[in-house]
Amino acid sequence: NAVIEEMRQSLMNSVMRVRDASAQIDTGSRELTLGNRDLAERTESTATSLEQTAASMEQITATVKLNADNAEQAHQLAKSVSDTADHGSEMVCYVIEKMRDISGSSARIADILSVIDGIAFQTNILALNASVEAARAGEQGRGFAVVAGEVRNLASRSADAAKEIRSLISDSQTHVNEGSELAQQAGETMDEIATEVLRMTKLMREIATASQEQSRGIEQVNIAVNQMDETAQQNAALVQQSSAATRSLEEQSRQLMEAMSSFKVTTQTAA
Repeated sequence: NAVIEEMRQSLMNSVMRVRDASAQIDTGSRELTLGNRDLAERTESTATSLEQTAASMEQITATVKLNADNAEQAHQLAKSVSDTADHGSEMVCYVIEKMRDISGSSARIADILSVIDGIAFQTNILALNASVEAARAGEQGRGFAVVAGEVRNLASRSADAAKEIRSLISDSQTHVNEGSELAQQAGETMDEIATEVLRMTKLMREIATASQEQSRGIEQVNIAVNQMDETAQQNAALVQQSSAATRSLEEQSRQLMEAMSSFKVTTQTAA
């Protein structure tokens, strides 16, 4: 009897320990289930937020890349405008140079007209002297007098023509001077435009460079966010696996407690 009682007592103690352990396992598994449920909700919320962030970052990346492309196109356009302005400045300088050549030619023509005036004046004097001598010669000098008169008329017409040409040259010189002044002003304006365009080109180059750097930075951030999104998805999958394992443990604990409940444990001892 003593041996049987000892065995009964030992079995009773074992059953009680198993019951206590089962209860603790059940309580722990329930708490773990609640914790996993909360963790799953938070992980899912985080994954959703990261997914939305990743989508937004893709849009931002596309926008920044478009801005970088536009900035590069603007830089190329500014460079083209700068080249055009430089070419315009060169053309204005060429026009100014040609105006100066025309002015120099007009001055030389004026010198030639002065020579023509001198020749016409001397011819007129010679014709006048010839007319006087023809008058003195009487009938014999009449033919010579006619020739002298024609020479005087020719000298007079030459002088008048030279005067008209000088007037035209003077007007042309005035117009040339005005044109030269306007061309000079246009040249100065083109230089100012070229300077401003050069500054704009430099600024657009800096903007394009900064936009490209920003685009690369955004792409790196986008990659990092995508990696975080993938990690969050993996964590969510692990949490789901852990939840499934916890539910299985909880079910096994419940089954163990049901199995142990069939044992009747009493604290009474045999007499």
